[in-house]
Order: sequence, then structure tokens, then C-alpha cells
Amino acid sequence: MTSTTRTNRTRATRRRTAMAAAIALAAAIALVGCSSANDGLAAQYGKGNTQNYISGTGAVTEVAVDKRTDPIDFTAKSMDGDELSAKAMRGDVVVINFWYAGCPPCRAEAGYLNTVQDEFADDDVHFIGVNVRDEAGTAKAFERKFGVDYPTVLDARSGTMQLALSGDIAPNAVPTTIVLDKKGRVAARVLGAVDGPSILKTLVDDELTGKAS
Repeated sequence: MTSTTRTNRTRATRRRTAMAAAIALAAAIALVGCSSANDGLAAQYGKGNTQNYISGTGAVTEVAVDKRTDPIDFTAKSMDGDELSAKAMRGDVVVINFWYAGCPPCRAEAGYLNTVQDEFADDDVHFIGVNVRDEAGTAKAFERKFGVDYPTVLDARSGTMQLALSGDIAPNAVPTTIVLDKKGRVAARVLGAVDGPSILKTLVDDELTGKAS
């Protein structure tokens, strides 16, 4: 083997080694960045009772007026491209339902949510769906099948709505329905499926008419 051949092979080996090191370094940087983002997300969402979505039991939590914390703040786009802003809805009651298409309890409660929405169609009440898992095609197919006509936010990638509601009364199960009072504060939560329209109707009516204590 000539000295020129050995030199070329040595250079090629060094190039491969350098390239491998660069790839490893880039991967390490990416992992650090991803870890930092996820740690921050977990820390914020971890303010709730759990960090993972689980199956809820339909338990209702009501927050006394004098125990309610700061207003919820969010700005998000619906699937139709409309901007949904918490501040723009101040003065109205807001019902936020967290769901995804493959969730059996979400399917079971869809009709009840529609019924309550229809009940308050002429009042200052807004319904918002928050899809925590699906892409637009799957979410729209669900809405067509179950006649959902209120706006839905696709939240799987950004987590905007989930983080906005990540306080002590958080959407820690799918489905979860949260009622915001006229000041934008969490007033009540149904953790799990809405089992009929009466409970949600009462929760909304209490906030709309000022009956909540």
C-alpha cells in the first residue's frame, strides 16, 4: 500500500468520524431542546390533578364564586379558521368540551351537548369543542355524524386550550366539560361524559342567571 493510498484512507476515515460526531451532536441538541419543551409543558399541565388523560366518571365539581381564581385566557383558531378569544367572550358563559373521535363516552354525550347548546341558542352562551387527538378530517367526520355545529379547536399539536385550562380544575379526562362564568373563570367541571342534558343545563343556567353561590 502506497503512502498516498494510506493518506487518502486516513482522510476518509476522519471525514466519516467527523460526520458521525456531527450527527450525534445534532441529535443530542435536538433531544435537549425537545426535553426542555416537554418538561415545560409537563410542568404547566401538571398543575392539574394528573398529567395524563384518563377515563372520567362524570363527577361534577362546582367552584363557589368566592373561591374562583383568575380568568382563563386563550386565543385559538377553530377548524373553520375563526379566531376564538377568551377576552372577546367576557360577559358571556362559555362551555368548553374536550373530546376526540375514537372516545366512546364522547360519542355517547354528543347529543346531550347539542341539546344544551340548542337550549341556550338565544342566550349569551358559547360552546367550544377542543379535540385533543385528531386531525381535521377525523374531527369533521365526527361532527357531521353527530350534528355538532359549534366551533372546534384542534389542540393535539399546540396544546393551547389544554394549557389554558391546566389549573386546579383541569380537563384531566376525556371527555371533560368545563363551564366558565361571565368573568371567564372556571365555575364548574364535569370530569367524564355528560350523562344527560339536565346537569349541564343547570350549571350553565346558574351562571347565566347569577344563581351560582
